[in-house]
Amino acid sequence: MNNSKTSFLTSILITLGTIVGFFVGNYYTKRNMRFSGNNKIETILGIIEHQYVDTVNMQQLVETAAVSIVNELDPHSALIPAEERQLITDKLEGSFSGIGVSFNMLSDTILVINVIHKGPAEKAGILPYDRIITIDDSVFAGKNLSSYAIRHTLRGKKNSKVKLGIKRGDSPELLYFDVMRGDVPNYSIKVVNNVGNGIGYIKIEDFARTTYNEFITAIAKLGKDGCGKFIIDLRGNSGGYLDAAIRTINEFMPPNRPIVHVKGKSFNDYESYANGSGSCHNAPLVVLVDEMSGSASEIFAGAIQDNDRGLIIGRRTFGKGLVQAPILLGDGSELRLTIARYYTPSGRCIQKNYELGHSDEYHKDIENRFYHGEFDSADSIKTNDLPEYKTLGGRTVYGGGGIMPDIFIPRDTSNITSYYSAAMRLGLLSRFALEYSDSHKQKLSSFKTFNELHAYLKTQPLLQTFVDFAEKQGLKKRPTLIRISEKLLETALQAYIVHNFFDESEFYAIMLSDDPSLNRAIREINNDTWRPKL
Repeated sequence: MNNSKTSFLTSILITLGTIVGFFVGNYYTKRNMRFSGNNKIETILGIIEHQYVDTVNMQQLVETAAVSIVNELDPHSALIPAEERQLITDKLEGSFSGIGVSFNMLSDTILVINVIHKGPAEKAGILPYDRIITIDDSVFAGKNLSSYAIRHTLRGKKNSKVKLGIKRGDSPELLYFDVMRGDVPNYSIKVVNNVGNGIGYIKIEDFARTTYNEFITAIAKLGKDGCGKFIIDLRGNSGGYLDAAIRTINEFMPPNRPIVHVKGKSFNDYESYANGSGSCHNAPLVVLVDEMSGSASEIFAGAIQDNDRGLIIGRRTFGKGLVQAPILLGDGSELRLTIARYYTPSGRCIQKNYELGHSDEYHKDIENRFYHGEFDSADSIKTNDLPEYKTLGGRTVYGGGGIMPDIFIPRDTSNITSYYSAAMRLGLLSRFALEYSDSHKQKLSSFKTFNELHAYLKTQPLLQTFVDFAEKQGLKKRPTLIRISEKLLETALQAYIVHNFFDESEFYAIMLSDDPSLNRAIREINNDTWRPKL
C-alpha cells in the first residue's frame, strides 16, 4: 500500500514538473520574443537585464560594449568618457575655466610654480612656490594624486569658488584663500624667438581654436624685430583643428594654391585653396617635423612641400590622415568618429596603413620605426614600393603614409648615454630642478631676465649637486658616462630651473641652443638656392 502511494505521488510530481516546466519555458520563450528585433545589441542587453541570474551593472555593461564596438573601427575613432572630454577639449579651445596656476608635485605636495598675471589665483593672493595643502577643506597633500586628478579638481565652472589651504614659506599655519574661477588662456604657440640674421622661430604645439590669432601676433612681433624669414617647428605637434591649420598655411601661400583635399563616403568633398590674403607669400620658410607630427601638422607640411613653398626638415611624420567628427552623446561622453581622409595637393593620402580592430599593432608603428633604425638613418626608409607623386615644381614625393622630409635629420645620439637616458626617464632632472628652485627661490627669483639667471646658473656646481641627488634616488654614479653626457645634463638642468622662473620661450632658447634640426634649418634658410624658381 505504501509503495503504491509513493508511486502515485511520484507520477503526480513528474506530471506537475512537466506542466510547470512547459509553462515556465513557454513564459520565457514569450519574454524572449518581446526582446527580438533588428537591434541585436539592445536585444542582448535587454535579455541580460531581465533574465540574467545575477544583478549586473547595466551602465558599465553598456559602456564596455560601446567601447568594444568603437575599438573594432579604425585606430583614431574613439569614445571619450564624459569626465575626460572637458580636459581634452580645453586643450584645443584656447582657454578654460580654472584658477590660473601651473604646478608640479614635490614630495606628494602640490607646489605652485607660476601664477598667471592678472589671473584668478593672483587676484586672490596666491604666490609662486606656495604649497596647496587643502582644496575645499579636503587634504590633497601626501596622497600621491595624479596631475589629471588635481587639474580636474582645480578647474570648474566660471565664477564658481574654490577654497585653497596654502602653506607659505616656513609658517606652520595654513593660509586660506577663496579663488573665483575664471577664464585662463591656454596658448598653443608658446615659443616665439628671434634666432638671429632676420630669422624668426615659432613653435606650434597644436592647432587650437586660437592658433591663427596667436600666429598673427607672433609674426607681427618677429617683424618688429626685423625677421623676414621663418622656421615653423611642428615637432611633437599631433594636430588639432583643420581650419586653424588652413588659415595658418594661407599666410605663406600665393593666391589659388591648393592646401588640402578632404574626401569621405558620407562627407561632401572639400578642397581648400589659398585666398591670397596672407602676409608672408615670399618669406623664406623651413618647417621642422618628426615622427610625432600628425594630422593638421602633416596637412601643413604636405601643403608647403607639394607647392614647393618651403623646405621640410626632420624625420618622417606620424601618418594620421583620418578626419574625426566629434559627436556629443546624451551622457556627456563624446564619440569621435572617422568620417573622411586628408589628401595633400599632389594627391597623397597622409594616412598610413591600418587594419580595422587592430589598434594595438597600429600604435606600435612608431616603436617599430625606432627598432628598424628609421630615426637614425634615411636609408632605412624604403621608398621603392611607395607611390610617387609630383610637386608643383616637378619634384618627386612619396605617398604611403606620413610626409617624408626633404632633408633627413637623424636623432642626435652623440652624447646620449644610459645614465642620461635613465635620468630623463625617471624624471630626476626636472625633479632636481624643482627642489633646487624651491630651496634657492629667494636668490633665483631676484634676476630680472632669463639671461641673467642663466649666466648665474652656469657658475654653479649644478651637475655635481645633481649627481649626488640622483644617487640618493637610486641612480648609481657612472663617472665616464656622466662625462660624455656632461653638456646635455648641464643644459637640461639650466633649462628646467630657468623654466621655473620664466616661460617656455626661455626654456626652449636654452634647450635648442645646440639642436641639430634647428641649426640645419638656419643654414638652409640662409642659403636660398634650394628654392625652386617657379
